[in-house]
Amino acid sequence: MAAHNSDSSDEDVESYTSTNVLLGYASKEPTDDTISQLGGRPTWLSPTSPPLPALVRCKICADMMVLLLQLHGDLPEYFSSHERRLYVFVCRRRTCRRRDGSIRAIRGIRVSPVPEKTKKLRSGTERGESDGKHSSPSQDLGDSLFGTKSCYSSVEKSKSVSTSSAGNPNPNPNPFSIGSPAASLGITDKSSSPFGPPASKPSQPPAAEDLHMTFAQKACVASPPPTQLHLPEEHWPKETELPLAYPSYYLDADYETLDVPSNSSVPTRAMGIDEAGGTLPSSGGGKDDVDTFESTIDKDFQRFADRLAQNPLQVLRYEFRGAPLLYSKTDAVGKLLAAQHSSVFWGNSKVTTAGRARDSAFSNCPNCSAERVFELQLTPQAISELEVDETGLEGMEWGTVILGVCSEDCQAKGVEIGKVGHLEEWIGVQWEEIGVARR
Repeated sequence: MAAHNSDSSDEDVESYTSTNVLLGYASKEPTDDTISQLGGRPTWLSPTSPPLPALVRCKICADMMVLLLQLHGDLPEYFSSHERRLYVFVCRRRTCRRRDGSIRAIRGIRVSPVPEKTKKLRSGTERGESDGKHSSPSQDLGDSLFGTKSCYSSVEKSKSVSTSSAGNPNPNPNPFSIGSPAASLGITDKSSSPFGPPASKPSQPPAAEDLHMTFAQKACVASPPPTQLHLPEEHWPKETELPLAYPSYYLDADYETLDVPSNSSVPTRAMGIDEAGGTLPSSGGGKDDVDTFESTIDKDFQRFADRLAQNPLQVLRYEFRGAPLLYSKTDAVGKLLAAQHSSVFWGNSKVTTAGRARDSAFSNCPNCSAERVFELQLTPQAISELEVDETGLEGMEWGTVILGVCSEDCQAKGVEIGKVGHLEEWIGVQWEEIGVARR
């Protein structure tokens, strides 16, 4: 993280700021989160109900892929009856690298029955709203499901993602950990209980028997019906039939902190790609050298590199319904997501890192037609950790891997309440630009 001394003066304490982005770090030592991991072999929500192998096969060579990331993704404030697990896989064949379909992601989901007490509270609240008994509108279900797993108590708060500095960590709960994940950060999420007072019930998901109707109501009348995916029946391969896995790491998490520039009205000037010196190269020309240097680099890539350089060991960036940090805006993924890409604004020791666009740039969920939203992305440091024992210079060649998920956290069709289903989610890979001048 951006360095700071706990014994420093008040002036020094305010020299950095926290954001609402949760960073993941690879660790060989066990952490509070025993589910999330980088590399290794996946562990399923139900060992007896793994996903169909067709979901984990490379779309190019049809070989089984290996795990890049497994994330404990429960969001109890918005999906109180859902167990979520996210998986990102990659093909190890050299001939498949840098090709669409060589990296895939699936979402594991188990929906538990909604208690009768919760159903009655929600039903009563909804009737009161339809009769105009509430002076202020409650959260729309779809909007509430877009929220982060945080202490945000309303959608309006999610539109303003600034957080205070002075060493105060962002109040979002840690989606990686189990039990009371924010305890180590001194955070208490009082709004995440699914059995709170009736006023908070509109943020609850609908009863299981009402899910299909809710999704249908949210779909545009003119939209085509959701696509029913038919995958071939196939048993999960034996361990000896799987490709060699990457080394396994635990994941530790902390909120992103950034150094505040001396002039807080503008962002810091882009630094050199070579981070060893930490400053721009200089030949004695002063401002002219700086301007010449900056004119020769890709500003979007430099922004990406500068942001990661502040916390260089991060392997993962997490912000449900946030915006990704783009490696480039000129490739297919960058052009698609550029409208949602956020900028950094300095002022009063706060930073804004994301904002919701009017329309999602991700393709809609093919299972329920709901909008997809950003949840996480992998950074190049993940490659360094996973390939630490690899020999040779040829390895994974991506700049970032971006995951977009169903905003309604829908269940696979035909899966009963209490059972586990798996659905493929949207993956956008921004490949390294090898041999191309970044201008």
